[in-house]
Amino acid sequence: MLNTAMLFPAGSNAALTTLLTVAVGAVGAALAQALNVPAWVLLGPALAVSLAGLGGWHLGVADPLRDICFVILGLGVGAGFDSQVGAVLLRWPLAFLVLAVALVVTMVMCRLVLMRGFGFDSRSASLASAPGHLSFVLGLAMDLHGDVARITVVQSIRLLFLTVSVPFIARAMGYDFTEMSLGGGAPMEISTMLVLAALAAIVGLLFRRFRFPAPLLLGAMTVSAIGHASELTPGAIPSAMLTPAFLVLGTLIGTRFAGIGRIQLLGTLPAGLAVTLVSVLVACLAALPVAAALQMPAAHVLTAFAPGGLETMIALGAAMGASPGFVAACHVARLMLLLVLIPLFLTRRGRA
Repeated sequence: MLNTAMLFPAGSNAALTTLLTVAVGAVGAALAQALNVPAWVLLGPALAVSLAGLGGWHLGVADPLRDICFVILGLGVGAGFDSQVGAVLLRWPLAFLVLAVALVVTMVMCRLVLMRGFGFDSRSASLASAPGHLSFVLGLAMDLHGDVARITVVQSIRLLFLTVSVPFIARAMGYDFTEMSLGGGAPMEISTMLVLAALAAIVGLLFRRFRFPAPLLLGAMTVSAIGHASELTPGAIPSAMLTPAFLVLGTLIGTRFAGIGRIQLLGTLPAGLAVTLVSVLVACLAALPVAAALQMPAAHVLTAFAPGGLETMIALGAAMGASPGFVAACHVARLMLLLVLIPLFLTRRGRA
């Protein structure tokens, strides 16, 4: 069975656990940089912490550090907005329509693969095929007595391997992820940054109250976007702050495997890889015509359509120069659509 113990066991020190986890992530980042891995500061920690977690290490990142990381990344992503952003908003509904179709196709195909290829029951296959909303999916799985362990592993594999695959696909399309920078221009003034951070925390807490996904990231992005689009807060977040934030984000991705046993992982790995492959293929096929219609780079639209973690995909999109508003809007739309599609898939099979 899945070990559902908390990442910080009773009596453990959260600060020491966080320090150990980030140290593992830093080692992974250094190795990935030495091996010329794209987005090394993100992928290196994700892979290193994942392997350490599968090795039985108790890993986790304390909430305050996670929240600081999300605020910094959100401010950096928001710096990519400018006064011309409104001119392209009218073209985005086409992308949302294609995205909705792609989500349905992804869930249908993944469900079929899991049932016929890996022996999942109908209920568990429907939940494991959902490309997002992990906490919502696991809550339904427990309420409906689904196979929570296998669903968790499949979803975790999807998130990790999508995070890994997108930078490699983008590199094949000509994007260089040697430096993970967000926005452009001269570094932002410290005073301006502090004001934006305070406002971001307020808006993020408001978003959290209304159950927005990734509330602190989206809150910081919103505040920064308004400031940059109005040209009141020019400047970019310094790389000296962004690099550690990306490292923590990659570390957070890796902690998803904490508590998952190696035998359990190996038993469910083929199913998780199959779901990931289907998700990537459908996202690519959907992204290409949208990119041509909207006259946007295919890699930008792929990042917006790839069903990975919202925080990770938004940050990757901004790092490659994609419109942060477009990428964020697509991922928020994906999560909103899933709130409707997941119950529909369960109802259709008489399982709700």
